[in-house]
Amino acid sequence: MPLPLTRKKILLAAALLPALLLVSLAISLTLGPSRILPWEILSSGPQGQLAWDVIVRVRLPRVFLGLIAGAALSGAGVAYQAILRNPLADPYILGISGGAALGAVLPLALAGGASAGWMALRPATAFLGAILATLVVFQLSRLRGRMTSYPMLLVGWVANSFFFALILFLETVLDFAELQGVLFWLVGSLASPAWSVLAPVGAGVLAGLLVLFLISGKLNLLSLGEEEAKQLGVAVPFVKVVGILAASLITATVVSLSGMIGFVGLMIPHICRLLLGPDHRILIPAAVFIGASFLVLADGIARVAFAPAELPVGVITALVGGPFFLWLYRTRTGGPYFE
Repeated sequence: MPLPLTRKKILLAAALLPALLLVSLAISLTLGPSRILPWEILSSGPQGQLAWDVIVRVRLPRVFLGLIAGAALSGAGVAYQAILRNPLADPYILGISGGAALGAVLPLALAGGASAGWMALRPATAFLGAILATLVVFQLSRLRGRMTSYPMLLVGWVANSFFFALILFLETVLDFAELQGVLFWLVGSLASPAWSVLAPVGAGVLAGLLVLFLISGKLNLLSLGEEEAKQLGVAVPFVKVVGILAASLITATVVSLSGMIGFVGLMIPHICRLLLGPDHRILIPAAVFIGASFLVLADGIARVAFAPAELPVGVITALVGGPFFLWLYRTRTGGPYFE
């Protein structure tokens, strides 16, 4: 059972979590197929220019995307698990990832495999696909005018399966080279994005996480049960809609760039809850920092594990997340989820 949240514990987390993130960023910047270290950008001559190109133009953007994606997926996972009161809820279970992936693949398939404009269109079409999937799941999961948790999980699972089936069908029109690129992206990749793309994505994710933090006190009450939360003055339908919309929007934003990186939104909230307890006022910020640190380090490992070949970061998160949840299932089955 988690230890009670104390002022000392809060201060310790406030000091250690940012430090953990900074260390993770520093380590990730040193990892890559080429042995170039960050401080070499201070060198003069060709070596300094090479180090600048590798560190600032290649590694740093993907490190920031890893930071943004890890924070978004972890924060969204906390929100989904609290609102739906289900330990299996995560940013993908509601069909958002399938919608985003379908939106990303659709323009490439319609173009007959010509990828000239696909990279430019992919974030926009993936985002639209994710939003459309969210709206469909919301509408289909309403029973007697109320949005209910378990039908939403079921509808999301079915929607994901349907979207993946459509993606497999669309991939039949792509040539082998294009198919490889699509599959690499679908597994999850932080291939260096443009700084001009990172800025709006980061702003959108920050806004969504701020919304989740502002309702964190309500999430504490909601985790007790809907009836109990209503008796304590919580506008349950409003909190659920705002929380799920904010979590869905930040998930759609990062999926449009990074693809479907699994297990982060499932694993990190559980780790934070075991370490810091169930109070969402500290749980959401902790998940943001730990999730960002984890994904940044996972991407660094993906770059060097089989260098010069590069693994999709989604492979690393799955290799870590799968055994973690087998352990979690064995150790916590049968007990109350929100302890």
